[in-house]
Amino acid sequence: MRELNRKTASAKQYTERIIQFGEGNFLRAFVDWIVWNMNQTIDFNSSVVVVQPIEKGMVDVLNGQDCLYHVNLQGLDKGEPVNRLTLIDVISRAINPYSRFDEYLKLAEQPEMRFVISNTTEAGIVFDPTCRLTDKPCSSYPGKLTQLLYHRFKTFNGDLSKGLIIFPCELIFLNGHKLKEEIYKYIDLWELGNDFKKWFEEACGVYATLVDRIVPGFPHKDIGEITEKLQYNDQLLVQAEIFHLWVIEAPQEVALEFPADMAGLNVLFVPDEKPYHDRKVVLLNGPHTVLSPVAFLSGIDIVREACQDKVVGKYINRVMYNELLETLDLPKVELEQFARDVLERFNNPFVDHQVTSIMLNSFPKYKTRDLPGVKTYLSRNGKLPDGLVLGLAAIITYYKGGVREDGTEIKPNDAPEIIALLDELWKTNNTGKIARGVLGADFIWGEDLNEIPGLTEQIKLYLDLIQQEGMLQTVKRIIQ
Repeated sequence: MRELNRKTASAKQYTERIIQFGEGNFLRAFVDWIVWNMNQTIDFNSSVVVVQPIEKGMVDVLNGQDCLYHVNLQGLDKGEPVNRLTLIDVISRAINPYSRFDEYLKLAEQPEMRFVISNTTEAGIVFDPTCRLTDKPCSSYPGKLTQLLYHRFKTFNGDLSKGLIIFPCELIFLNGHKLKEEIYKYIDLWELGNDFKKWFEEACGVYATLVDRIVPGFPHKDIGEITEKLQYNDQLLVQAEIFHLWVIEAPQEVALEFPADMAGLNVLFVPDEKPYHDRKVVLLNGPHTVLSPVAFLSGIDIVREACQDKVVGKYINRVMYNELLETLDLPKVELEQFARDVLERFNNPFVDHQVTSIMLNSFPKYKTRDLPGVKTYLSRNGKLPDGLVLGLAAIITYYKGGVREDGTEIKPNDAPEIIALLDELWKTNNTGKIARGVLGADFIWGEDLNEIPGLTEQIKLYLDLIQQEGMLQTVKRIIQ
């Protein structure tokens, strides 16, 4: 079996134009895969220099393979199963700024550099007031980036043509706005001057983005079979689903410089990210949150099997198309296509997605993902959405604990105060008290949901039906 490097594998060299903070599975299976496609289809001619954002990371492993690795895409594409391996050759080198700070700073001196992309986790975009300009490097990601930008400003004497286009991919809403705020804080803290601030404002762009692709990571289960197929030892091989979406809140001139959409990729440049953020939360996360307890209490353990079940599958479609989709304001054709894509992802034959893995912290998830839909649906239709309300009743029932009909233990997992509340309420064995107690828990919802017309009564009704007839029979009542 061969070692994977640029001597043993056919790999191209491109111009270094992208600085990437982060070397993890997601960036390599998403951003770097996108850049690879752009190089292949529209001659983007760009390579990526990876910067390790924290002191301990994987750049040594990356450099040990000359920054080559494979992406294994698995899933359904228009109903057809796909299982594809691609050699990604777009990373030119990887730098640990904690041991090679000078080399890191020299990236700012390369005139061809144009883009900065990052995924430093949700906790990465933070302001640390203890950081100093003279640190080698700053501990925070915004601090490191400000060091780099200031060095570039000085190197090119404030040349406006040498600014950088910055795409944060951290999983927080309006990540670009947040990152820009933190950079301004460092400019002020370090007293870098109005000339640098003006250069940053006029020459650089920090744009909010939304990213979407499930990346399971290294395929431990399949690695023997894949290695035999590749005839390479690849320590960085990463599995991901077929679906990908990158929404970038930026003007069209930025799209012209980073024309991923011209490469046939699902990359959208839009004036406002929020509708797409809402679409993802509502149509992807929303159905996940309610299908999981309904499926589990119906005796189904895998998301794919829930979608394919003749009863629960109809329930999922009802929640998706008849309820949640009706609460969004994007064009209906676009929403329906996204919903079809989501269901295709749920049906991925290569991923056994356990519904119990989605059940962690179900009440906070319902609050952000489904409760707004309940309210909007009620205001637009004058009645409550049956499927979403049943989903909440299913969560409440799941938190009762105990065992399922087949003997499987039910293990709710949430904040201690939520677990304690549900324990106390279920001990009353009074579904009216349980419904009122859960809906009235201000520390969960930030409000009293008993004030939503009809919700308390409908939750009680569904709790009674589930107790008397079981979950599956209750779902049948809803879909009929």
